[in-house]
Amino acid sequence: MANMSAIYQYLGANESQIPILWLAAPVTGLIVQPILGYYSDRTWCFLGRRRPYFLVGAILASIALIFMPNASAVWMAAGLLWILDASVNVSMEPFRAFVGDKLSPDQRKEGFAMQSLLIGLGAVLSSSLPWVLTNVFGVVSNSETSKIPWSIHLAFYIGSAVFFVAVLYTILTTKETPPEDMEAFKKMKRESAGIGNAIKEITSGIFHMPKTMQQLALVQFFTWFGLYCLWIYFAPSIAKYIFNGAPGSEAYQHGVEWGGVCFSVYNGVAFVFAFLLLLLVKRFSAKSIHTVCLSIAGVGFLSILFIKNPDLLIISMIGIGIGWASILAMPYAILSNAIPPEKMGFYMGVFNFFIVLPQIVATLILGEIVTFLLSGNTMLTMAMGGISLFISAFLLRYVKDNH
Repeated sequence: MANMSAIYQYLGANESQIPILWLAAPVTGLIVQPILGYYSDRTWCFLGRRRPYFLVGAILASIALIFMPNASAVWMAAGLLWILDASVNVSMEPFRAFVGDKLSPDQRKEGFAMQSLLIGLGAVLSSSLPWVLTNVFGVVSNSETSKIPWSIHLAFYIGSAVFFVAVLYTILTTKETPPEDMEAFKKMKRESAGIGNAIKEITSGIFHMPKTMQQLALVQFFTWFGLYCLWIYFAPSIAKYIFNGAPGSEAYQHGVEWGGVCFSVYNGVAFVFAFLLLLLVKRFSAKSIHTVCLSIAGVGFLSILFIKNPDLLIISMIGIGIGWASILAMPYAILSNAIPPEKMGFYMGVFNFFIVLPQIVATLILGEIVTFLLSGNTMLTMAMGGISLFISAFLLRYVKDNH
């Protein structure tokens, strides 16, 4: 994902087109996540409840990762992103519910903090791969055979293998507890069978969300709108305004690769800070921790505007990484103790609405905002992201935290 905006530009997309080309990710999440959650709550087979989805999604995502850097046109890359994101959703959405399934309520803050730690570790390695391959292993561009640098090709191929192996390890080394009353479970499954019943129950569940979930909705909206400003425009912005490069130039490639390093840094900070989260959750509420972390991330966003030396971007990434560690853990810790265990998968899927809706809004309006309000200066989207995170931190005061 850290390389998608650059891939689009390597294939000829201009800056105002980039947000709409990211539309695939949130739309697939909006459609796929609640359906997956609903059906994973009703699944039981020899692999268990959640693990069948882990496996199918990993196979499809690994294939999509291999094809992505071989795209030869913008439309092809956009189509592959739809496939890739849908596959990742199939594999990863049940993981949130899986943590809730396996842990008692008093352990869930630690459980989601540990998940944040491991997500951060994986993202550190993946985001820095193109830079490492170019600057450490001497991988050179293959401009005669592909518009996309060879370092990005290799990064995607390595990611494909790691994704599949890691998920397979989880499937082989974990166990799931079957329903306590299997006959009642089978009866519930029969009574709710069919697309019509699924749509009816999903719709009903959305309109009868727990109060805490409703309160978290706005917090998540502004949080993820801010993050999308970073993900879409950070790498192209620093490549243009700090490295003074144009798409296709060597300076631009160096800027994009340094953007990957910056993403690796904030994920690395999230990895390290997750250890501290494991201690903080024993003394403070998830809500208070999340409020402070979001505010620190907002400062990190705003600081990007004042930096001219690329090395100093690392300081901004420290603040963003602290916020990212909390974003990956604390909202789910708050939510998991406010929803019924038998609907854990479904409500974790519905909760994703409040992640993907702001992403859809961002993809639809950011290009127009950059063109007509920011005079094409994509760097100013970092300020929008910071302000959005400050708003989400303020809105947290209205959220009820059961612990």
